[in-house]
Amino acid sequence: MTRVKTDQKQPIAEQSKHDSAAPRTDNGNKETIFRFADELGPAKIIHIYEPSTGLKAVLAVDNVACGSSVGGVRMASDVSVEEAFRLARAMTLKNAAAGLAHGGGKAVIWADPKQPLTEKEQLLRAFAGAIRDITEYIPGPDMGTNEGCMAWIKDEINRAVGLPSEMGGIPLDEIGATGFGLAICAEVATQFCEVELEGARLVIQGFGSVGKHAARFLVERGAVLVAAADSQGTLVNLEGIDVSGLIELKKSGQSVIDYGEGEKREREAVIDIECDIWIPAARPDVIRADNCDRLNTKLVIQGANIPFTEEAEKRLHERDILVVPDFIANAGGVICAAVEYSGGTEAIAFQTIEEKIRTNTTLILDEAMNTGMPPREAAVDIAERRVRTAMNYRRY
Repeated sequence: MTRVKTDQKQPIAEQSKHDSAAPRTDNGNKETIFRFADELGPAKIIHIYEPSTGLKAVLAVDNVACGSSVGGVRMASDVSVEEAFRLARAMTLKNAAAGLAHGGGKAVIWADPKQPLTEKEQLLRAFAGAIRDITEYIPGPDMGTNEGCMAWIKDEINRAVGLPSEMGGIPLDEIGATGFGLAICAEVATQFCEVELEGARLVIQGFGSVGKHAARFLVERGAVLVAAADSQGTLVNLEGIDVSGLIELKKSGQSVIDYGEGEKREREAVIDIECDIWIPAARPDVIRADNCDRLNTKLVIQGANIPFTEEAEKRLHERDILVVPDFIANAGGVICAAVEYSGGTEAIAFQTIEEKIRTNTTLILDEAMNTGMPPREAAVDIAERRVRTAMNYRRY
């Protein structure tokens, strides 16, 4: 039997402390989570443990004032409760900034995403059963999960987004919805810094489902991919990397460093490559105070969720490096999911992504330039105002 512990509107640290079923993933330091809680949320932190399948998961529902929370299901062996909440808050801000009728949520599952499909299916179906009654959360794909995973969840509880097209969904990873949004964001952002998109040197940190599509759409717009990294290493070719060839290689399950042309370097070397546009599209906190000074770029478009620490972003702002925050830049995926959930088509999804990201990027960068504040500060201010306005209409 699945054991579920949920405390609504309770201090996160206390809840984690007394939940014996929850995996200890943050070294017992529950206060590192509690310090993120505020008047916006979280509404719920739910710990899930099922001994028969080995399922260990956490669902964070942050704020539902704007509507049911939409957020991905992340599967990795090193996720944490804090990561779940921080990502859920990012989804609250992302949905609000995009003007979507949804709040923010995120689920994390402690497991190897490359395990055999039969075992992965068992875990995801067990997870779906555990959240069956948490109807204010709508699951979507995230790192370690895909359209097929959402199909299993949909089959169990009849709610999920990012479904295969055969089930009436818009497969956002397959069509590259997030990557398309990043390209639109870059088009706008280059107008606010000394970068010309035609011929711009592009570096992708995390050449996966988001990074490869971001590279594809940006190269179509004239950029030149000079470096790409994945978990195995970094590929560098200052003359330009053939994006289509690299994507085909990745489809076969190989690493970027298996590509025939270019210099092979260690994974962290991707930080040091001189470029015009640098896109993080992998894990949280890859750029921190201890390595942010190594970045040699003019523009950062955040493809991953929470890829930089707060201190790193502040220091980059002081260096006049323009950083477009994650929940503005990478909203293409959730915009696509919202269009799917409301019955829209793929064509409508692309149109909506372009319209919303172009408008929102312009809005927050205009605000940042006019006030001198960092773009994230301007974006958070706009998104939180929308959430608080929605909260005023709700009865809690």
